[in-house]
Amino acid sequence: MDNRPSSLADTLERVLDKGVVIVGDIAVCVVDIELLTLRVRLFVASAQTAREMGMDWWTNDPFFSPKAVKPAETHELVQQNTELRDRVAALERALEEKRP
Repeated sequence: MDNRPSSLADTLERVLDKGVVIVGDIAVCVVDIELLTLRVRLFVASAQTAREMGMDWWTNDPFFSPKAVKPAETHELVQQNTELRDRVAALERALEEKRP
């Protein structure tokens, strides 16, 4: 009985260290007509192993990382920044013209 928890812990450590990929397709058919197909791709690994393999999508996903910015928001922020800089420059020019 003592070997099982140790064996399970070793297996879990190996899975998280190396990673495991589980792939499967589920199809729902009625009278040879495919109604629904689910393609399942599951990757189980530690965050460190996933990063080493180039999978770090959670660092930029707003759901998992509140500080992450969506690409659409990035474009919008750049546009707003440009507009604000232009307005500040116009105000500075107007102030310079009014100075004696």
